[in-house]
Amino acid sequence: MTKKIKKLNTPEKDLSGKILKLLSKNNSKSFNYKQIAAAFDVNDTKSRNQIIKELKYLHSKDKIQEVDRGKFQIVEQSDYFEGVIDMTSRKTAYFVSPDLEEDVFIPTNNLNKALDGDFVKVYIYNKRKGKKPEAEVVEIITRKRDEFVGVIQMHGTFAFVVCANPKMYVDLFIPKEKFGEAEDGDVVLVKMTDWPQKANNPYAKVLKVLGKPGEHNTEMHAILAEYGLPTEFPVDVEAYAQKLDTSITAEEIAKRRDMRDVLTFTIDPRDAKDFDDALSFQVLENGNYEIGIHIADVSHYLQEGTPLDEEAYNRATSIYLVDRVVPMLPEVLSNFACSLRPNEEKYTFSAVFELNKKAEILNSWFGRTVTYSDKRMAYEEAQVIIETKDNTIPAEISITGEEQQIDEPIVQAILTMNDLAKALRSKRMANGAITFDKVEVKFFLNEHDEPTGVYFKESKDANHLIEEFMLLANRKVSEFIGKQKKTFIYRIHDEPDQDKLFNLQSVISKFGYGLNFKSKKSISQSLNQLLTDVQGKKEQNMVDTLAIRSMSKAAYSTENIGHYGLAFDYYSHFTSPIRRYPDVMAHRLLQQYLDGEKSADQEKFEEMCVHCSQRENLAANAERDSIKYMQVKFMQDHKDEEFLGVISGVTEWGIYIEIVENKCEGMVRIREIKDDYYTFDEQQYALVGEVTKNLLQLGDEVVVKVKNADLVKKQLDFHLIRKVD
Repeated sequence: MTKKIKKLNTPEKDLSGKILKLLSKNNSKSFNYKQIAAAFDVNDTKSRNQIIKELKYLHSKDKIQEVDRGKFQIVEQSDYFEGVIDMTSRKTAYFVSPDLEEDVFIPTNNLNKALDGDFVKVYIYNKRKGKKPEAEVVEIITRKRDEFVGVIQMHGTFAFVVCANPKMYVDLFIPKEKFGEAEDGDVVLVKMTDWPQKANNPYAKVLKVLGKPGEHNTEMHAILAEYGLPTEFPVDVEAYAQKLDTSITAEEIAKRRDMRDVLTFTIDPRDAKDFDDALSFQVLENGNYEIGIHIADVSHYLQEGTPLDEEAYNRATSIYLVDRVVPMLPEVLSNFACSLRPNEEKYTFSAVFELNKKAEILNSWFGRTVTYSDKRMAYEEAQVIIETKDNTIPAEISITGEEQQIDEPIVQAILTMNDLAKALRSKRMANGAITFDKVEVKFFLNEHDEPTGVYFKESKDANHLIEEFMLLANRKVSEFIGKQKKTFIYRIHDEPDQDKLFNLQSVISKFGYGLNFKSKKSISQSLNQLLTDVQGKKEQNMVDTLAIRSMSKAAYSTENIGHYGLAFDYYSHFTSPIRRYPDVMAHRLLQQYLDGEKSADQEKFEEMCVHCSQRENLAANAERDSIKYMQVKFMQDHKDEEFLGVISGVTEWGIYIEIVENKCEGMVRIREIKDDYYTFDEQQYALVGEVTKNLLQLGDEVVVKVKNADLVKKQLDFHLIRKVD
């Protein structure tokens, strides 16, 4: 039997890339042409001659070096970079690296099995004049993830899992013995086990069946699983939490500042279950005010090195989906022991300030306390007091559902603190702080968690009152430690990217708005003016969204660069330890320094900061996806209705429309706009009709109808009915 000769299946122009990839992957070894041919699994004379020819060419271009007669090794040079893959939804990607000024395009056939988020090594080529460089993945250094969510499609002895995530460009192959409990059409969580060199698809096994597509619980669990987020606590963690001593003891009170006799109350959303901050108020003999910001002392219960602490750190944050909360801490702590519930004594960590009538800070004190909350209030109730200056809460506003009479000392405290909060806010704004009061979309849900309506959550004076005193505590704690030059956890926010601000300017100029680029302060002031000017206008949500996107992302770090958006030189998170692990870290470090201990290990805490920032981003993505899902579910029941919308995004593949009355966003694909042939004009942020010269651009009002509502992909498609002139 004659041996079958395998042809080199690589076209000549790709051979250089394949050789470079092989040598780069094995950069400490040298290869001759025979070894390279064997690695490519070819043995015909033509292919070997082709390899010899390419080796000579690469050697002449100094891409490889001849280290021994006929043996070649890669020349490590600046064309090779390490960084992260950022997939698009069109099976192409961009290579992102801090060593490069801009991201580099990667065509599909150059991905070489790299997936979204993978840390890779690439070779960058095509640096010819007038041509944009492109990259090819030569090595996958670390995979970002190996677990994926999708729908299983069975084909007898094997199956494929199709992922809803548009950035996952390949289906996963599941052999029959790895099906687990899955049935055809189930939504499953799978683990990628291998991706053989010659296989088109990665191999995987089913880890968990999440349910049937489109079912509410299935989709919520799928969102959490997609981002590697938990749904429940491990048994050992729950058991540990249940055994904690949560009693308030005389021995522990003796170690703390006792503030139980000072008027104290909480103001939270009406549906809140965990109350991690309270305010106390008293008028001092000198006429000044003493205001305490009291925060649940989570670190008293959350001891380092315990299973409970390990789980809280791994989670790093509570996750707020549209219909549920996945807490950072078990309920025994989050809703009971650490929650500052009315008429209960609680261990707290406090920042106590003496302020005069101009809201100037005269004295500060930080430390552990014991407090007693006299009253639990909702924002709506506090708002009634601020607006009416009366102590009567109507039944329809009251948490209890009955008319309430609020004690006069609490009424006076709220009114005085509201005045102080306004003074603090105006100082902040004068210093260049930017205020994003973006409209928050909420859903009315029935007993089956189905959306029955939409409402918008706005920030009013009561919200700003709480916000200003929380900001004050966060700022002053951070400043107290920052000035000691000791390791601390800062919440940092860099200045905005100038290019993004210029892009924002080009969009808002179409609506008659502008930014002032003269100085850092003038940018902040003109941004604030913009956000004020668009209030109540049809383009408000779009402009708010674009303005937020032009900002840098806030993150946690031990390196303090200040907080641009708040205009603070020092800022940390101190006020929400029930739902954020960095606040727990801040409490621990503050106590350590109050006890006179030396500065903590910066490297260790920087690692923890990076972890917490990453977990926060995952939680934010999951929260966004749950809102998208609920928007699609809500619009499913409104397929026959016409809606007024605003064009909120323009791309080469279509326009995004945001419906004015409910803020639900969907897409009209370019190929489905039938009155003309449209092309994308990047300069004008518009689609332009070739014959009619019609423009469909950002901010235009249009009338649309729902074409398709895909719950699994969390995607709305619209029919464009007409443009509103």
